[in-house]
Amino acid sequence: MKTVSMGLVSGLAIIWASSAAAQTSKDQAERQPEELVAKMTTAEKLSQLTNASPAIERLEIPAYSYWTEALHGLMTEDVETTNFPAPIGLAATFDTDVLKNTADAIAAEVRANRDSKRGTPKEGAIGNGLSVWSPNVNIFRDPRWGRGQETYGEDPYLTGKLAVAFIEGARGPDADHPRVIATPKHFAVHSGPEATRHEDDVKVSLHDMEDTYLPAFRKAVTEGKAGSVMCAYNSVNGAPACANNVLLQERLRGAWGFKGFVVSDCGAVIDIFQPHQYVTSLEKATGAAFRAGVDNECTFGDPFLAKRYANAYKQGELNDKLIDTALVRLYTARYRLGDLGAPTGVAGSRASALPSLVAAHRDLDRQIAAKTMVLLKNDGALPLATNTKRIAVVGPLADAVRVLRGSYSSGISPTPVTVLGGLRDALPHSTIDYVPAAAFAGDGDVVPMQYLQTPDGRPGLRLAYFDEDTGAPAVVQSSTSPVAPPVAFVSKPSLVIDAPNVDANSVQQAPPAVAARYKAEWTGFLVPEITGDYRVGLRGIHGDLEIDGKNVGHVGGFPAGLGELKTLHLEKGRRYALRLTARTGPILEIHLVWKRVSTNALQAAQAAANNADAVVAVVGLTSDLEGEEASLVVPGFDRGDRTSLDLPADQQQLLEAVKATGKPLIVVVMSGSAINLSWAKQNADAIVQAWYPGQEGGHAVADVLTGRINPSGRLPLTFYRSVADLPPMRDYSMSNRTYRYFTGEPVYPFGYGLSYTRFSYGPVSIRKAGDSYVVQATVTNSGDRPGEEVSQLYLRFPKADGTPNIALRGFTKNLLQPGETMLISFKLEPRDLDAVTPSGEHVVHAGEYRVSVGGGQPGPGVASSSATMTVQREQRLPY
Repeated sequence: MKTVSMGLVSGLAIIWASSAAAQTSKDQAERQPEELVAKMTTAEKLSQLTNASPAIERLEIPAYSYWTEALHGLMTEDVETTNFPAPIGLAATFDTDVLKNTADAIAAEVRANRDSKRGTPKEGAIGNGLSVWSPNVNIFRDPRWGRGQETYGEDPYLTGKLAVAFIEGARGPDADHPRVIATPKHFAVHSGPEATRHEDDVKVSLHDMEDTYLPAFRKAVTEGKAGSVMCAYNSVNGAPACANNVLLQERLRGAWGFKGFVVSDCGAVIDIFQPHQYVTSLEKATGAAFRAGVDNECTFGDPFLAKRYANAYKQGELNDKLIDTALVRLYTARYRLGDLGAPTGVAGSRASALPSLVAAHRDLDRQIAAKTMVLLKNDGALPLATNTKRIAVVGPLADAVRVLRGSYSSGISPTPVTVLGGLRDALPHSTIDYVPAAAFAGDGDVVPMQYLQTPDGRPGLRLAYFDEDTGAPAVVQSSTSPVAPPVAFVSKPSLVIDAPNVDANSVQQAPPAVAARYKAEWTGFLVPEITGDYRVGLRGIHGDLEIDGKNVGHVGGFPAGLGELKTLHLEKGRRYALRLTARTGPILEIHLVWKRVSTNALQAAQAAANNADAVVAVVGLTSDLEGEEASLVVPGFDRGDRTSLDLPADQQQLLEAVKATGKPLIVVVMSGSAINLSWAKQNADAIVQAWYPGQEGGHAVADVLTGRINPSGRLPLTFYRSVADLPPMRDYSMSNRTYRYFTGEPVYPFGYGLSYTRFSYGPVSIRKAGDSYVVQATVTNSGDRPGEEVSQLYLRFPKADGTPNIALRGFTKNLLQPGETMLISFKLEPRDLDAVTPSGEHVVHAGEYRVSVGGGQPGPGVASSSATMTVQREQRLPY
């Protein structure tokens, strides 16, 4: 028997350094911002209060963007970055080391990208800063919420622990000189519906506020020492979150002692005026936000922003004290990051660091993706034998690329691996028959460059800019110009720019010289290599697509979304004339997408299954269906949120059709939320929940299906049967929500997950240590395979108003060899024993607690062991 070791070493050399940061003392970081702000004019100060802060050359202040997205990988416009699994998948690892290593790798790429942009026109562009807007620690209280995939699940304790790990991993070992500043969001009580998020006034009880919605934020600030926090769109109990004194002053800066800066969600300050109507003008909204404690407003390139700030200052809504306080907080962060007071160096001198990091992180990404997989059922169909002769692979997501990425992910990442590709790599001696699926509302992978030709026959498309009013061509200057287009384009001083990497570079900044009033136009040919039926269209913000002179696709609005796809019959080798136009603006984002589909999918799938030894069906959702404020309204989905927990009907029919053949059915589910898997639980031979697994997702799925990796993921969500089991989505009461308060019978419970081996637990021992309790037990791998076990500690509380049914209060993940026994230990602090009263007070109740340690929630079929302990005296805890 050996004692648990909690460390996980990635073996990666993380490249980051800033000589200026290393030499800047803590005292300097506190003094220098005040001295710098004192030198600025009022106009200069006002220019620095938004996400896009321009350079002030006379003071040697470089341009800076506070808007950098790095939820599970850095989002950029012009360079490759690593796409890790979606956060809900990372949560399924139940492993703080995984979160630290993921954030560590992301921070290295963020730092390398920033270093490569210093001294260039892109220095202050979105995505090039060192303050990242992640993690999302909102509680995934309802599986219908489209953005739940961005979170760490439904449990405040798990979410808080993983958030701290991410923040620490991103920051690095030196809190005074962070590599990257993480920004927990969206503060607070924010989890849908997406369609009304800008206008909702969420009514929440004091109990639910303190018990569910604030604990993860508190932990991120008090334990993780987060340097930044983002406030939300919605109002909370009558006050917009970005003008909410209870949240921003009493809790964040008061009770929790937060010293960093607060940034608004994009457009949230404007929402204070409209639609919340909390104040009577935009100037008053600006003042309300900054008085409540906002330091930086995120906007979408509002052309009237400067006038609004100037008017707010003239009207007394902004004053020198408010402005100086905000700027000192912002500049303190930039000094500690080494972004101020540091020599600029040679522009692009560290550009080579990022590609080497991305290459080094590919293996890490695959390892992490495999750890996210949750084995929900296995009647002996898994692992697949490497000598399996023939496998039928069916389902709309089997060979889909976009689904791997999930939301908030860069379109520029190393070649992604689909499940079909992963299985072919893992089983080179098996015959794998792939059957394209029927049309699916979530179809749409970016068209690879090899299927595109410029008018003169080269790979890619030709890009030109035109005046939107007159139609006249726009003269775009060369790459040496300060208003040059991005390096992703092959630029030259002419009217036309060729973009050979149009397929990879899905997010493209329009040249500033033409951003205001010009449109972009791509022309060329689409040349398929296989004759068949294709769904063709666009994903993006504003765009129109013509093929052979006919309009076949349109998108409009923000955020970027998937437009309606048209089914076209395309012939191999034929050149189809293509014209794609898009409106320019602060962000020009447009994707040309397609998907080959079958018009007789059920019959073809059954035929393939009849000839196979096993069937792998890859089904689920996509982040075009569930996501942020989307535009699609189709059966089961409404503008980003779900209206049903069921699989799309055609996918359910597919599963039933291949099951009817009698062949072993292995179901791989891709989604960012809980799906009703009742039918699969009764009928499939094996089920793997794969989430949105990132660029290496196909390899990771294959690693688990073939047994190369023993699955170890656990559900960070309750899998319900129906929306009928839940309260209305707009009801933020936690009554009958999540495993802590749900009174029904789930399909699969929070914390559930199987392994290819078996584990057992010895008796639980508990001893008091000061105000805390030490809980210990042994766990044994009683099977014949090595495997990682997630040991979970759950509490049942003394009877009192406000206590949950049961609550997770500890977890640890460890690798055990067959026959190995390990001693595991947990420490329960007073905050872990805390229960919230109906009036919102934090209390450790006197009485008997039931402590269970095992592989999931205690219950039938779950290996676990329990004991009781008694707390003699009640203890009250601060907010």
